[in-house]
Amino acid sequence: MKKVVFGSALAVGLLFSGVGQSSANSQIQPIDIQGMDLESALQAVQSQRAQLLENQLKDQLEVVQQRNQQLVDLNTQQMDMLRFQSMNNKRNEAFDVMTNFAKKMQDSRSSIIGNMR
Repeated sequence: MKKVVFGSALAVGLLFSGVGQSSANSQIQPIDIQGMDLESALQAVQSQRAQLLENQLKDQLEVVQQRNQQLVDLNTQQMDMLRFQSMNNKRNEAFDVMTNFAKKMQDSRSSIIGNMR
């Protein structure tokens, strides 16, 4: 009798130990260990614990994958912004070249007209 009670207490203790945080997908289901021998009860508890841990790992993997996707999206946005800035800089450089050319042409015309007088 003591062996069965101790085995039941051990199985219940294993059921609630090391489970950690449970997510929506991993719920602790009660196990009816009455009528089971100690080995069967421990196996049932360990199977459920392994399933809970596997579900938690899957949930964590999904969270990590979502964060990775967010980082990829952010990186893509940053690269698009860098391309936009580069194109804007090139446009500004072209505008400066055009402005400098027009100013030099005007200075040349003024010099020619000044020399003609």
